[in-house]
Amino acid sequence: MNTSRRSFLAAAVGGASVAATIADARGADSPAQGKDGFARPSQMKLGLVTYNLAKDWDVPTIIQRCSKARFDGVELRTTHKHGVEVTLTAAQRAEVRKRFADSPVELFSLGSAFDYHTPDASKLRRDIEDTKAYLQLARDVGASGIKVRPNDLPAGVPEERTLAQIGRSLRELGETAASLGLVVRLEVHGSKTSSLPRIRRILDEANHKAVGACWNSNQTDLDGDGLESNFNLVRDRIVEVHLRDLFLSEYPFRHLFKLLMASGYRGYTLAEIPESADPVRVMQYFRGMWLAYQGLL
Repeated sequence: MNTSRRSFLAAAVGGASVAATIADARGADSPAQGKDGFARPSQMKLGLVTYNLAKDWDVPTIIQRCSKARFDGVELRTTHKHGVEVTLTAAQRAEVRKRFADSPVELFSLGSAFDYHTPDASKLRRDIEDTKAYLQLARDVGASGIKVRPNDLPAGVPEERTLAQIGRSLRELGETAASLGLVVRLEVHGSKTSSLPRIRRILDEANHKAVGACWNSNQTDLDGDGLESNFNLVRDRIVEVHLRDLFLSEYPFRHLFKLLMASGYRGYTLAEIPESADPVRVMQYFRGMWLAYQGLL
């Protein structure tokens, strides 16, 4: 399927049938990058997570700086200065949507802090319903989905029960997401739940085409039989990738890029990096390493 950003937004506005399945999220063509010196185009897209580098930027600043650094898109993490929250009015949501649609920067995703591991049934129901409201926000502002996460395994509760509960919650949210033409992206997150076998268990329990995994470049990716084994557990379900600073020698980023490219992944890889006094220059260096790790520069 060959879907441009603008045609996807137009389809969403028109209430077209669900296109944001796992296959679509993994296989959409990258935007044309144009002439770029000696660099060759990537099969993937480069984006920015507003946590932490851009946490104090408003929407115009995000668009301006991402454009200057040649980043394709952004994930807006909740509670940050951009202010894209469920409290926005319909007119304000339309304005956010228009700002991104009129720019070269895609509003790829909204990043929430919902996690669904609580043993409190009433809180779990509130969290699920609040996530549905967040999905509607994503639809209104033109994002293609939201990021959620697991965050813990509560003491005194059997592990399998918690993992199944998270998975069932995601299945329900997948139904809502599919009805809106969106994807739910489960971040590989949490001190215990960042284990890839546990993430796979959650995804299997969810068992929904609109629920995928957000690879998070954690050190726990190297546990057990190592990176490739853990990657292969979710290889077919990855719909988003978060990247830490690419200079970190503690993590095999070049190997990760090879695995992503070999898997046919064509979605977003997003920089989730610390604040800087010279953010655009840091983003430009990040993009250079991002291209180099793919053998494109």
